[in-house]
Amino acid sequence: MPDLPDDFILLQVTPELETGGAEQTTIDVAHAVVRQGGKALVATKGGRMASRLEADGGRLAHMPAQSKNPLVMLGNAARLIDLIRREKVSLVHARSRAPAFSALWAAHATKTPFVATYHGVYNARSNLKRWYNAVMTKGDLVIANSEYTRAHVIKEHGIDPARVVAIPRGVDLTRFEPDMVSAERIDALRRAWGVAADDRRLKVLLAGRLTRWKGQALLIEAMAKLKASGDARILLLLVGDDQGRKAYRAELEARITAANLQDDVRIVGHCEDMPAAYLIADLAIAPSLEPEAFGRTAVEPQVMGKPVLASDHGAARETVLPGETGWLVAPGDAEAWADALAIACNVGAATRQTMGQAARARARRLYSVDAMCEATLQVYARVLEARVLERRP
Repeated sequence: MPDLPDDFILLQVTPELETGGAEQTTIDVAHAVVRQGGKALVATKGGRMASRLEADGGRLAHMPAQSKNPLVMLGNAARLIDLIRREKVSLVHARSRAPAFSALWAAHATKTPFVATYHGVYNARSNLKRWYNAVMTKGDLVIANSEYTRAHVIKEHGIDPARVVAIPRGVDLTRFEPDMVSAERIDALRRAWGVAADDRRLKVLLAGRLTRWKGQALLIEAMAKLKASGDARILLLLVGDDQGRKAYRAELEARITAANLQDDVRIVGHCEDMPAAYLIADLAIAPSLEPEAFGRTAVEPQVMGKPVLASDHGAARETVLPGETGWLVAPGDAEAWADALAIACNVGAATRQTMGQAARARARRLYSVDAMCEATLQVYARVLEARVLERRP
């Protein structure tokens, strides 16, 4: 790990700590700073992952950081200015656009170094939206969560490539370790999901919050096509919280019923034990309709030794090697996904196991949380050193 000042204090600003890749990365980096002997603060609304942050030694600063109301954002800026001065914060790291405005204003007011992570390839159909997105590029450096995202940031905002650093998200190799998952954990999850131990079908797991662009409806359509052709070799498990999207969940349930897939597709809800979930599965699937900026749900199962079917766009082209660690499939094409699922069945268990082993070796080498945290702390050290050089006569 790079050397940071003994009194280093990091302030990360993120809307919520509910669930997701950006939230997990926030916690991972906070833990790395604490492990280095520094202090880690997170300004956020809070959420179910807040207890994990505090267990790792981080501290919460509650505020309505999720709000896009300009008056609330101004209020958040004032709260952050007070927090930065009171805690003597060394560096501010923003992880989402709305709170980034407040964080940037506060950093400028206090002359504190500021970086931001571009966690997604944000759509910009107007100059106003492009201006809104550009707040993530106004700091000392920009962190992109994949080479795909880095290329987008440079092209979209026309900034100096030297100011954009690609740091892929990392997976906790200690947590996502097959040998550390007990049979009891797997059995408990099987029972909760109603998956019989002797169910011989290919168990395919789609992890992701229930939102249309994640592709759950597309996969139900693909499953319906397989069923109509007489192929009933697959059990599809949809793992993820609807986060209040009750209408979309109801739509998915209606689609399942209409296609008579009640025994073939299960909506199992939020899962706290994803390592065990991946060991129940034979194959993971990431059918996002829009390009993923990184796509943790295509990487975590590979770390657990499972091959992956992913949409052929975005960062999946970096994280999945077709024919070696999984397959890439035409985005949004239900027929193509039905064909790909059939191919995954037809190759047999031995081939899937070989692909899973290759996926595990590669993902462990490239996408560890330790590598991500070390690279992030190197960015912090680089920014702090540059500020010191600026102050020299």
